[in-house]
Amino acid sequence: MTKQRERCAWAAKPEMWSYHDREWGVPVHNDVKHFEFLTLEGAQAGLSWSTILNKRDGYRRVFAGFDPAKVARFTPARIEKALLDPGIVRNRMKVECTVSNAKKFLELVDEIGSFNDYIWGFVGGKPIVNRWKASGQIPATSMESDALAKDLKARGFKFVGSTVMYAHLQAAGLINDHLVSCWRWKEVGR
Repeated sequence: MTKQRERCAWAAKPEMWSYHDREWGVPVHNDVKHFEFLTLEGAQAGLSWSTILNKRDGYRRVFAGFDPAKVARFTPARIEKALLDPGIVRNRMKVECTVSNAKKFLELVDEIGSFNDYIWGFVGGKPIVNRWKASGQIPATSMESDALAKDLKARGFKFVGSTVMYAHLQAAGLINDHLVSCWRWKEVGR
């Protein structure tokens, strides 16, 4: 019998293993991937992460592979079509927000050069490595997520509260919140 790897408590179910083991916490330096995580984390607000992961392929299809330039050009008719697709969470506010955020994302990129440079500036250009021993120690927000959320809201982004932004910082590897007992903690830290 093979010993099962120890993972973070939130990834206890097999359907979460692939995401946990391959993506979560790996430093992202790609604007399209950042837009994908922003979209999915905004969609997740009020829902379980497993629900969103199960619909990820639908989101990828409906939102043009998460290409912010394409999403920014969605017409009202394209939004209505998206709202009929069972492959995503069909919440009008969240779908319209994705299109609006794509426009704001492009404005930010025009101003700064890349979303990647912008967001990594909130953590000083390198991942914050936490050493949590229990899930209960992991905060829902941080000074960095507070500052990021405040700045994004000032730029007109929606569904970017501090808790959602903390989730983004974790997912995109700006903050390593794998538990120290998790086999990925060291792997991600390399």
